[in-house]
Amino acid sequence: MFPIIDRKEMTPESIWFKIQAPDVAKTCKAGQFVILRSNEKGERIPLTIADWNQNEGWISVIFQKVGASTYELADYQVGDNLLDCVGPLGIPTHSENAGNTVVIGGGLGIAIATPVARAYKQAGNHTEVIIGARKAELLFNVEEIENFADKLHICTDDGSAGRKGFVTGVLQEIIDSGQDVGTVFCVGPPIMMKFVAKITEIHNIRTVASINTIMLDGTGMCGACRVTVGGETKFACVDGPDFDAHKIDWEEMMARLTAYKEEEREAMFDYREKDKECQNNR
Repeated sequence: MFPIIDRKEMTPESIWFKIQAPDVAKTCKAGQFVILRSNEKGERIPLTIADWNQNEGWISVIFQKVGASTYELADYQVGDNLLDCVGPLGIPTHSENAGNTVVIGGGLGIAIATPVARAYKQAGNHTEVIIGARKAELLFNVEEIENFADKLHICTDDGSAGRKGFVTGVLQEIIDSGQDVGTVFCVGPPIMMKFVAKITEIHNIRTVASINTIMLDGTGMCGACRVTVGGETKFACVDGPDFDAHKIDWEEMMARLTAYKEEEREAMFDYREKDKECQNNR
């Protein structure tokens, strides 16, 4: 069992858990993930490790309430136990000798961008960070990133914080300024990462994308997380989650992410009906 030792609502849509998991904490690195399962009937949920402390034996994760399983997970409070916390999984982000770096986090991707950007900075790279969200109340980790980033750029779709517009606009400005950019790392909505890759490919800038595909076992056995990279089939769980953004078949990946939309809707309907029944019985 893995106790939740702290919990906060980061935004109206996102929850932060601090989980006691000493075996995971002692070996994890930036860019890796865990798979959580709340109970015996719970779905396996892959979540990137947002932070960790090896000495105290905890990790933290941030997740968005988007479906039945994440809504159920969000009901867990401090003192509750998770049945499974498997990890660390995936290949850590290669942060050494990356040169001047630009790290981009969109939406929930800010949670992943934070430890990755910190790792790039700690490795001695000049690191600028661009974060974006639909509106100001969906931003998080701003002060944390300001503590280590050489420069932080904030974007919101509606202009309620930072500059109005998309992260790709800021990236284009950085490139156009003549700054020598060695590596761009991006994580967030697939459509955002696709357009980041289009911009950097023109300028031949090394670009890494951390992708979040449909995933079940997280060990490379089931094949659910497969993605085409450079014409070859890769598994996000064991070959990634980081890949060369210029080689990812983005159209195929985005199509695969919609494969279970109908089942997801049915699961969400069942969850709401169950929740409604629980509320009526109180």
